[in-house]
Amino acid sequence: MAIDSGSTAFLLICTALVTLMVPALGLFYGGLVRKKNIISMVFLSFLALSIVSIQWVLFGYSLSFGPDIGGLIGGLDYAGLIGIGMEDTIVEGIPDILFIAFQMIFAGLSLAIITSGFAERVKLASFIVFGLLWTTLVYDPLAHWAWGGGWAHALGALDFAGGTVVHISAGFGALAAAFVIGKRSGFGETKMVSAPQNIPLTLLGAGLLWVGWFGFNGGSALAADGIAALAVMNTALAAASGALIWMIVSSIKSKPSAVGLVSGALAGLVGITPAAGYVEIFPAIIIGGIASLVCYYALIFRVKKGWDESLDAWAIHGVGGLWGAIATGIFASSALAGVGGLIEGNFMQFAVNAGDAIIAVVFSFIMTYIIALAVKKVMGLRVSEIEEDLGLDISNHGERA
Repeated sequence: MAIDSGSTAFLLICTALVTLMVPALGLFYGGLVRKKNIISMVFLSFLALSIVSIQWVLFGYSLSFGPDIGGLIGGLDYAGLIGIGMEDTIVEGIPDILFIAFQMIFAGLSLAIITSGFAERVKLASFIVFGLLWTTLVYDPLAHWAWGGGWAHALGALDFAGGTVVHISAGFGALAAAFVIGKRSGFGETKMVSAPQNIPLTLLGAGLLWVGWFGFNGGSALAADGIAALAVMNTALAAASGALIWMIVSSIKSKPSAVGLVSGALAGLVGITPAAGYVEIFPAIIIGGIASLVCYYALIFRVKKGWDESLDAWAIHGVGGLWGAIATGIFASSALAGVGGLIEGNFMQFAVNAGDAIIAVVFSFIMTYIIALAVKKVMGLRVSEIEEDLGLDISNHGERA
């Protein structure tokens, strides 16, 4: 087939927008940590994308989208992108190399999200090793299951843009990583350890994430068409619904905060991700609002339990992604997804999506825990107490924000 110049141009722009989400996430995280660790958090986001980009070309793409092996992983037929060119053998009208680049940024962003669990205390060399292992052993299998012809794809599980692949994997992975690395020095003893230190930076990062998400979800249509337009509209509405719900609920006990507002928006964005091109407009509003509600109470639960999953990747990405995957099985429209969800009387689709999500949760948490524990045992995972007290900006990078 001939390359579609319109869809190709659209996906090029979407790839750039998703790439923007990586430094945006670093800024969002950077504003939430102490000022002595701001550079470190932004650095980790850039580092995550750099690690994964090379891994993706060498063998990550092949493990994710190569010929299926037992429904669990792809073969190494495309290692080093052997045989990949500018034809459209993967997606009609889109150059293969562009599809691979688009998916590569998704993988890099996922590793960047998980840095929430390591914030302000991870050894640089250990994170590099962890990142390579995690992307290979957690992200790539999940991507294959959902999108590369694996068992979840064969069963008909719906995941438009990465509810299980990106958000569940990184969110529950961040929680596992936090358990292994341990709490930050002074956590629970003083509010200065957990209170946001640069709110404008966090708001800037959130705004850029919001913009980038249009490329994240819209681009997952893999064509400049009506489904892409619907995904963009649903993304906007879910974010708005999430922001408003978080503001309302949090205002019951305190004043509405700016960080809370954008956290609600991000929760809505996460929730709609797996459903963006599969549901109508009003279900998107419902999905975003409920995502915000469950993520808000997940955050409250984490605080009460004293878990130092520092920047709430679990509460927002993990729990929001879990709800989004289940909600896709509820609200999917047969006119859009080719199969209806529970709301259309299709219990089997709901069961498949819910089962897929639960398996992704268990797999992501356990595998991440094992990987983090292995790295900790072999080379140590955490900086020294002196380095942590000094701050990673100075101790790891020799720079000051």
